[in-house]
This record gives sequence, structure tokens and C-alpha cells, in this order.
Amino acid sequence: MKDIAGSHVLVAGAGVTGKSVVPVLVELGARVTVTDGNAERLAELEGLGAELVPGLTEPPSDVVLVVTSPGWRPTSPLLVAAAEAGVEVIGDVELAWRVGRLREHPPSWLVVTGTNGKTTTVGMLESILNAAGSNAVACGNIGYAALDAVRAGYDVLAVELSSFQLHWSSTLAPDAAAVLNLAEDHIDWHGSMDEYAAAKGRVYTRAKVAVHNADDDWSTRIAAEHAPEGTPRVGFQLDTPRAGELGVVEDLLVDRAFVADPENSAEALATLADVRPAGPHNVANALAAAALARAHGVSPDAVAKGLREYQPAPHRAVEVAEVAGVRYVNDSKATNPHAAAGSLRAHASIVWIAGGQLKGASVDELVSSIAGRLRGVVLLGVDSPVIAAAVARHAPDVPVNSLRPGDDEPMTAAVSAASAMARPGDVVLLAPAAASLDMFSSYGERGDAFAAAVRVLRDDAAGEPSDDS
Repeated sequence: MKDIAGSHVLVAGAGVTGKSVVPVLVELGARVTVTDGNAERLAELEGLGAELVPGLTEPPSDVVLVVTSPGWRPTSPLLVAAAEAGVEVIGDVELAWRVGRLREHPPSWLVVTGTNGKTTTVGMLESILNAAGSNAVACGNIGYAALDAVRAGYDVLAVELSSFQLHWSSTLAPDAAAVLNLAEDHIDWHGSMDEYAAAKGRVYTRAKVAVHNADDDWSTRIAAEHAPEGTPRVGFQLDTPRAGELGVVEDLLVDRAFVADPENSAEALATLADVRPAGPHNVANALAAAALARAHGVSPDAVAKGLREYQPAPHRAVEVAEVAGVRYVNDSKATNPHAAAGSLRAHASIVWIAGGQLKGASVDELVSSIAGRLRGVVLLGVDSPVIAAAVARHAPDVPVNSLRPGDDEPMTAAVSAASAMARPGDVVLLAPAAASLDMFSSYGERGDAFAAAVRVLRDDAAGEPSDDS
């Protein structure tokens, strides 16, 4: 980063990344140009000290570095032209790493990636680190940029990274890193499952400790292929751990990796009751967070305390209400089949609300694996027919209600239809297995709509005026 002062740096993208990156580059003494195809978004960067140029398709001739938004594909004409001109292209995470190295005491990075569970895991990790007395924060792909966390002076970063961010990170060297799992997602961006896995694997390339999910074939394979020889590899699983792993023994989360004699001893870290939200997938997330924290030297007591104090993020397996003996659970963040599977397996009898944009992902394996848990299915969104066909193949006796576009407010109609199918003891679960943008502005808006509809249902059942009326 010493050669940035006086150099010309191009920022590709004026959204969240641009707003975070530009002030840092200006402080470092760079001459900064920002480009974006959206003129209104570009105008929001007025006054930050950068030149704003819409729609560039190749970098100015004197640019020495391009910092790109992670959403820009490598095939974007501007990024292709930069690569052909020999100009280095990095992302905001790589910039954050390099800026952090300039500090007298650089922050420790504990990094989490994978298809599902990343946000929950970094949240748990942040809570554990703070329980241990660290000056720590969760950041990265969760709305608080890693670059902003570095500038704020935190000592330990619990960093969630997407495959896009890892693609543009070249020298990142975390103290410990975990790939939680891998399932079909973002293939349209990466081009193939192998390329998607390779992007995730970059997290291990320079990591001091490689944490992997021993129950997930892709995670195990990625650690084996991308963690250099000699890098300690620590597994976690939902069964009795082997030496060098974390796992579960009866109702205890147990460490057989970060103990004096892994072959002959183990240490209890927490109980299953300490893990919230409940469910096997969140036990796995807790084990991953514990492994990263233990790699950082955190005590077992702090692991237990941190897990107990962790507050789940919105729209992630949150129970909204219980009405007439039926629980209504909002897991709108389950935006792909793999995430939905973890949520569905946490309950025995379910009325499943699903649908949206599958982005080409198959749902046959998901439906076949949870068919015996289904009381009924309510479908909405553009890819409802795909899910309906999978239910017909693998759970032909399960009733399906496919809502038609324009029938009432969609989530209100979905909740009403689900409540009609449910029986006392059931869970009505919003776990869409799909993205939301065909009907909502985000998975958050979708989850809010579900919660609002459930509250109306609850208040109507109680004969009370609704807060949402």
C-alpha cells in the first residue's frame, strides 16, 4: 500500500463498496476516479474527493489499481480491459486487509465463508470473542464493511466473506478460516460448481488454521485441495469428534482439537441448550464459531457464555408467534435449497411456505429428504411450478396450494392458506429455498411481510385489534 500515495486508482461501483473505499483511498493520498453505470448512485459520492465518471469500459491509461465492487463479474468489459492492460484488480476486502497491515498492531482476521450459515456463524463468533474480553466485531458481507471495521480500530474481526469477495482477494491471510458447506448457488456468476468451490477455497490459501465441516464433502475437499501442506486442519461434525476435531457427545459440544492431548482427552465447550436458534445446522454453525474462537485462544467458558448471549439476526429461524397450538417461524434468509433443508430438518411436522427465484437450483433432493415431515405446502413466486412438480414426484400425498399472482397480498394469502392446513403441534415455516426479488425488494421485506401476516392472524384469533391494521 506504500505506492498508493500520488497514484491513480479506479473504483468500479458506486454503491456500498464505493462509499466505503473512496474515503480510505483519498486519505492514503491516491487520486481516485469512480465509475458506475448508474448516474444517480454515482452522484451520491459527490464531495468525497473523487472524480466521478459514468460508464467507463476501460481504465484510464495511468491507473495502477482497480478496486471493484464484489458484484461486478470478472467478465465485465472494464475488468477484462484492466486485466489485459496488466492493472491489478482487487476488492474492498483485499483493500481492508492491506490497510490493516499498515497499523502498528494489525487486527486478527477470523474468516467464515460457505453457501449457508455464514451470518449466524460470524454472529456467534463475535459474541464468543466479546465474552472473552476481545475488542471484536462481526463485519464483511453482513452490512458492516471490513474496511470500516479496520478503520474503526477493532482488534479482532469476525469476517463473513462471499465467494465474490474472495474472488477479488489475493493476499488475505486470516489467522483462521472456515468453509461451512457448499451447495449449488451463484453458478451464474462463477460459471461452474468447480469455479464456485475454487473461489471459496481462496480463504484457505494463506490461512494459519483451516477449519472445515467434516460432515460436508465439499468443505472437506476444499480444505484438502486449498490449504497448503503443513497448515493445521480442524474438522467439526455433529457426531463424536475424532482427534483434531470438534463435535457432539450426548448433549455437549466437545473440543478434541485445541487441547493438550487430542488423542486421549477432550474438553466440553457448551451444551446443546446454549445454541440458538435450535436445529442441527445451527449446532454446526456453533461448532465452526467455537473452532475459530479456540484457534484464537479463547477459553471454553467464553465459548459457552458467548453462545448463550448470542442474539440471532432477523429472518433466521425466528419464531414469530404461536396461534392455536401452531408455531409460525420466519426463516426468510433461507434463499436456496441447501439453507431451506437445514431449517426444515429442525422440525417434525411442517406446513412449508416456499417459492421465489430458484436461480436454476434443483429442489428434488431437498423435497425427497424432507417429504416425511410435510403436512402441506404453500407456494408463491415465479418458480412455484418447479417446487410443485418436485413435491408431486417425491411427496405425492402432501397437499399443495399454489397461489396465483394477484390473489390478495401474497404473504397474507400464504399465511392464511398455511394456517388452514396446520394442526396443533405443527410448525408453519417460511423457508423459501429461493431468492425474493420476483415479489419483494429483499429477503428482509419478505420476512417482514410474513411476520406482519402472522401477527394479524394471532390478533384475529385472540379477538384483539391488530398492530398492523
